[in-house]
Amino acid sequence: MILLCLVFMLNDHPDAAGFNRAGSDAKAVNLAEATMKAMGGYEAWDQTRFLRWNFFGRRAHVWDKWTGRIRVETDDVVILMNVHNREGKAFKGGQPLEGAELEAALVQGYEMWINDAYWLVMPYKLKDSGVTLKYVGEQTMEDGRTADVIQMTFEDVGVTPENKYHVWIAQDSGLVEAWSFFETAQAEEPRFMTPWANWKKMGAILLSDDRGKYKHTDVAVYAALPDSVFESPAAVDWSTLVAE
Repeated sequence: MILLCLVFMLNDHPDAAGFNRAGSDAKAVNLAEATMKAMGGYEAWDQTRFLRWNFFGRRAHVWDKWTGRIRVETDDVVILMNVHNREGKAFKGGQPLEGAELEAALVQGYEMWINDAYWLVMPYKLKDSGVTLKYVGEQTMEDGRTADVIQMTFEDVGVTPENKYHVWIAQDSGLVEAWSFFETAQAEEPRFMTPWANWKKMGAILLSDDRGKYKHTDVAVYAALPDSVFESPAAVDWSTLVAE
């Protein structure tokens, strides 16, 4: 009995502080927990530290999940900051920004990271703070397979809490294979729908880089990265760093 309880605890997917379990459907919550296991499990996600990706060729990100440090590169601007306290530094053409320019760059870096990270790791955040989950029902995907669709709404989190998503979890794979975006929780028709395709194992978890018309590139998980990635605007020689 003790061993069984231990196994259950290790495989459990705890609610984030502030997740609206009371207002969520039990079936939707169960689906969120099941897809977490399909991607490698909560423990694997929790122990994954460094993520790197390029958001649709527009900007490059590196994220230290454990400390909140990020590196964002867009055009000739490099932003090095911590998303927990939103403090940091920024450089344009290699020169440090100061005053109002620095403040604007840090706001921009934070908002870019919020948006772009969601496009990479949303399935791992189904039970985040401020989230309410509702079961929508079964739907047929474009390839004829059946998915369970759950709805995500938000309260007092992120930079666009008025948004709503429908998340399509394929019944055969258990993975998120599409999502629909609604500009408001009251909207009846989505503004767009994209696939979540090309799932691959990276480190101990699965990640998807294919959103149909757009693709993430340079997606990788690292067990260790030098502090200079988050402290220096100098270009990183990624060929010398080994991904998991």
